[in-house]
Amino acid sequence: MSLSDPIITDVRLVDLGTHYPRTVGRNARLGSQGSGPMATAAVITTDSGAVGWGLIEGRSGGNDSIIGRSLTELIDPADGVRDESSRWLDIALHDLLGVVADRPVWDLLGGAGPTTVPVYSGAVYFDDLDPDDAPRGPAAVLENCRADADLGYRDFKLKIGRGNRWMARAEGDARDVAVTRAVREAWPDARILVDANDGYDVAGFCRYLDAVGDVGLYWVEEPFPDDGDDLARLRRHRDLVSPSTLIADGEARPDTDLLLGIAADGGLDVLLMDVMSFGLTAWRRLMPQVAATGVKASPHAWGQPLKTLYAAQLAAGLGRIEIVEGVPGRTDGVDMSAYTFAGGLLTVPDRPGFGLPVPARVEL
Repeated sequence: MSLSDPIITDVRLVDLGTHYPRTVGRNARLGSQGSGPMATAAVITTDSGAVGWGLIEGRSGGNDSIIGRSLTELIDPADGVRDESSRWLDIALHDLLGVVADRPVWDLLGGAGPTTVPVYSGAVYFDDLDPDDAPRGPAAVLENCRADADLGYRDFKLKIGRGNRWMARAEGDARDVAVTRAVREAWPDARILVDANDGYDVAGFCRYLDAVGDVGLYWVEEPFPDDGDDLARLRRHRDLVSPSTLIADGEARPDTDLLLGIAADGGLDVLLMDVMSFGLTAWRRLMPQVAATGVKASPHAWGQPLKTLYAAQLAAGLGRIEIVEGVPGRTDGVDMSAYTFAGGLLTVPDRPGFGLPVPARVEL
């Protein structure tokens, strides 16, 4: 590609508030998710006046190895950020690359997927268990699904695994089944996904599948800690009771060699490495191996609404991503209006970079 090559003159960090439309409750392992975390963004300026920005996760790598270098010293247009020490700027460098090239990130990544992708609500947690002194019961989960449907979602991911920490095992497992069936009854045409956050063992999860086999789950996510033998056992059972259901894993502390091996053996159908902590660059380099195994991808995006947009760009760029995790909410000072979301479908813009103006609070 023909590309001017500006020099990085500054990298600034800015904190941005995130706001969910409601307080999000517990999952199988963790307490309440709250009403929205703080986000940190990096804003990169250059000697040409071009600016790129994006969220970061974890600690910054410092500016000394960034300032004074050219854009293409830091990021290879063909496959992403060159050095591990610069990976903390993965999103911002891809945005800047798109701005300088006057091309959307999805186009830079190859334009292998559709620019409109289904997005499910990932915000349906254990709100049936809250508040502690007067739990609202399964009706709270249905209320959350209705609220997200009003926001435009048509598909829902339900957290399960209540018996791992919050309820007696048998009682929690029964509640998981009841909630799953209630959502299916209320939304007969929705894609329903479930995420156990490793809150079951293989025998218990097979029993759960027995109880919801007629629901037609789209996928089951993180049923138990990664283990090739257990996932093979689950696959065999899945084939008997719910053969169209996909098995998804790989979000937490991914060992990609292990996961690809399990996928090649048929134990996984969808890989979930996070769009930020794993990263765009890592996904760009891994996707040929993912394609070679014949499995799908869907980068984890929970936590920040902007991560949903990044994942949608990845879907449009690399392909093999049939659905994206939606994080309902907004981020202070960020104009997301270039993205359109209706009827459960998100369309990425044909604008440079990620199509997101620099946050309003940043003075350039």
